[in-house]
Amino acid sequence: MVHIRIEAEIRPTESEKRVVQAIKRVFFVDEVRIVELGNGTKLAVAEADEVTPLLKIYELLRRQRILDTARSVFLRNSSGSVLSVKLNKQVAYQGIVSFVDSDDESPLGAINLVVVSDKLREIIDWLAPRTAHGRPLWEKDVPRNV
Repeated sequence: MVHIRIEAEIRPTESEKRVVQAIKRVFFVDEVRIVELGNGTKLAVAEADEVTPLLKIYELLRRQRILDTARSVFLRNSSGSVLSVKLNKQVAYQGIVSFVDSDDESPLGAINLVVVSDKLREIIDWLAPRTAHGRPLWEKDVPRNV
């Protein structure tokens, strides 16, 4: 079983459409719902019970040649069956993956990705395999039944 949640705060000065586009440029999601938080603040949320949303970031990590960095970030930010990472929202709007450690590193806040799975290591190994001289040591098929 896997559950994926992607969310980003939409601040009063931001375009709702642009925040949704930022999410869709790094994750393969059809629907992003908007949740009103009050005080003019909203939250853009996408959820799935399959790894499909991760297919786009899988491709981007390879195109950007940042597998080692991604693997390090994923392993450092996982505990048990939960992976929680933050991406720079403004950079994501350009279709580029840039990890941040806190919301402060992304002036308009971050995109938060949470992956929960009993087979989290299998997902990490698929997304960002170990490399040698910048090339993956293995490529695994998309995880099924995770």
